Amino acid sequence: MWTPATVSSRSAPIRPSRCLGRTRSAARRPWPRPRPEWRRRQRKKRSVTGVGGVEIRDDRGAGRLEAVEGGEVVGRIEYFVLDEPVPALVPVHTVVEPAHEGKGIAGSLARELYGLAAREGVVVAPLCPYVVRWAARHPEEAPAADPELLRGAKRWLAEHPERF
Repeated sequence: MWTPATVSSRSAPIRPSRCLGRTRSAARRPWPRPRPEWRRRQRKKRSVTGVGGVEIRDDRGAGRLEAVEGGEVVGRIEYFVLDEPVPALVPVHTVVEPAHEGKGIAGSLARELYGLAAREGVVVAPLCPYVVRWAARHPEEAPAADPELLRGAKRWLAEHPERF
């Protein structure tokens, strides 16, 4: 039986390494292997938090959470504050300017809306279809709203059609 203490490494048979059944020489290859140039171009990294230089600010008086880049508003979530049955922020509409779509701005706005609600100790009752989908994809950041609260938000919106 072969043991490392009794047999030199030169005369030892090559046994498979522990790297997924590869031989020793295969295990020494640099991993990951270099990819062809066309694959590197195809797999660009995208920012999850949005484009650098985007500032998100809350304009409570106008009922907007705005994404600002270079002094220009490039996206917004329009919302209102609901007082009954419990205090809540209710996003109604999300807009991102066409020139800035696909950069993660809407997701950054939704994340900040939920962060803002958590800091204020209120819940979010999303009526905006985008925010509803975002919340479903991020349950750890966006707790589900109570159905009674959603009904109250819809009632308020029906009573104030001029608002949106």
